[in-house]
Amino acid sequence: MEFQLLDYHNGIYAFDAGYVRHQLAAVHLVVDDGRAAFIDNGSNASLPRAQRALAALGLTAEAVDYVIVTHIHLDHAGGSGAYMQAFPNAKFVVHPRGARHMVDPTKLMAATEEVYGKETAQRLYGTLIPVPAERVIETADGMVLGLGRREFAFFDSPGHAKHHVFIHDRTANGIFTGDTFGIAYREMDAPNGRPFVFPCPTPSQFDPVDWRDSVERMIALSPEAVYLTHFSRIAPPRPLAQDLLRRIDDCVRLTKETLREGEDDAHARLMAKLADYLVSEARAHGTQLPEAEIRKLWAMDIDLDAQGLLIWARG
Repeated sequence: MEFQLLDYHNGIYAFDAGYVRHQLAAVHLVVDDGRAAFIDNGSNASLPRAQRALAALGLTAEAVDYVIVTHIHLDHAGGSGAYMQAFPNAKFVVHPRGARHMVDPTKLMAATEEVYGKETAQRLYGTLIPVPAERVIETADGMVLGLGRREFAFFDSPGHAKHHVFIHDRTANGIFTGDTFGIAYREMDAPNGRPFVFPCPTPSQFDPVDWRDSVERMIALSPEAVYLTHFSRIAPPRPLAQDLLRRIDDCVRLTKETLREGEDDAHARLMAKLADYLVSEARAHGTQLPEAEIRKLWAMDIDLDAQGLLIWARG
């Protein structure tokens, strides 16, 4: 796929991370007064695209002030060490719970291998490069960082993960949500362009109460748009948030129902329920993809979601 830099005409840009398939993961680039920040980075494979994005905007590696991650799941943070090597002036910004795992990613890679399997994890992420400890900024809830003339405010947003933050770009009035606003694969958009958002309660820190609070905290800021890692800008946020919260509740309901039926083959049965529910919701939304393509597109997500929901439900 030819490189494309999406320009939202507010200092925010996005490009495809090149992770697994087209438009699965976005890297966001924010530029203000000649200074730059990357938000989430996919894997090591995205670095040449990041460098190309900077060059397209007439910026050098030295212009990058921050490499920011919403959380340390590797489809968001796998390229962090490579980015820090490439951008010598950058500080690495991460939730305190995640910082030590980026400085020494040994346990993080082991946990990723446990979820995906060793062979798949190695194929997706390769060798993780440690982030230098002296270049790390640990976020605090409500913390503000400046980029050029704009401000980024950081807010804790547990629910998908305890080490998750969202970032409010006060100038653009946009929020970089990581996974807290769910997933919006663009193949699922309705014919009128309305995005389809679906939760991602992946292993192992899903908490529906925290997640609801985090989404409501975002919406209370009245953002003009939200920028998802999967995949980029969607708007208007408020009605989409209601879709997401309802679907989180439904995923919880299906999980409890599955466990009431017994533990035997609970994972497989919950996967089937989630996949059927996803297809039903997609059809009601107006998604035009054939059912077989919907199921194929979401197969890995449904597997991981079932794992995460069952870990939560079993306590």
